[in-house]
Amino acid sequence: MKSEIKIGVLVSGGGTNLQSIMDACAAGEINGRVVCVISNVADAFALERARQAGIPAIFLNHRDYAGRRSYDEALVEALKGHEVDLVVMAGFMRIITEVLLDPFPQAVMNIHPSLLPAFPGLYPQRQALEYGAKVSGCTVHFVDAGTDTGPIIAQAAVPVLENDTEEALSARILMEEHRIYPEAVKLFAQGRLTVEGRRVVVAPE
Repeated sequence: MKSEIKIGVLVSGGGTNLQSIMDACAAGEINGRVVCVISNVADAFALERARQAGIPAIFLNHRDYAGRRSYDEALVEALKGHEVDLVVMAGFMRIITEVLLDPFPQAVMNIHPSLLPAFPGLYPQRQALEYGAKVSGCTVHFVDAGTDTGPIIAQAAVPVLENDTEEALSARILMEEHRIYPEAVKLFAQGRLTVEGRRVVVAPE
C-alpha cells in the first residue's frame, strides 16, 4: 500500500471544501492527511477549522510581499517546510505563478464552480445565469499557468433551474464540490492520475 500523502491547503474563505477533505481523510477514504492550511486572509474561518482539527494554521498576508512571485516563494517555503506532496486550492483567491507551480509538478489542484472550459474566472455562477446556460456544475483540475485552464480531473453537472438565483445555484454546486473534490484527492493519493496532453487518465484500481 502506498504511504499516505501530505496535503497542504490554500484557502481564503470559510473552508467548506477544506472540511470535506479533512473529513474524508479522517474517515480513511483518502490515504493522506492535511498537514497545513495557509490563508491570505487573517480571519478566514478555514484557519479556525484547521486549529480545531489540530492542523497548523498559517496566515500569510500577501500585502506583506512585493508581488505575486515573492508571495509564492513564501508559500513554497511554508509548504515545503511541511513536506507537502499535494497542494489543494480551496477557494484561494489569488492568481499563482510558476514559482509555486514548478516545485509541485502536476500536484496542485483547484476546484472551480462551473463546467470548464465554460465560465472561467470570477463569478462563474453569475456568468452561467446571464448566459442562459441550462446546465452548470463544478470542475476539479490540475493548475497550470492559465486561469482555470489546467487538465480536468473530475466534473459534476448541476441543472440550472427556472428562476434560479446566483445564491441558490451556488449552493447546489457547492454540494457537488464537497463530493468530487475529496474523490479527486483520493485518486491522487492512490497514484491513479496521469496527465497525457490535456487529458487526465484515471488508472483502474
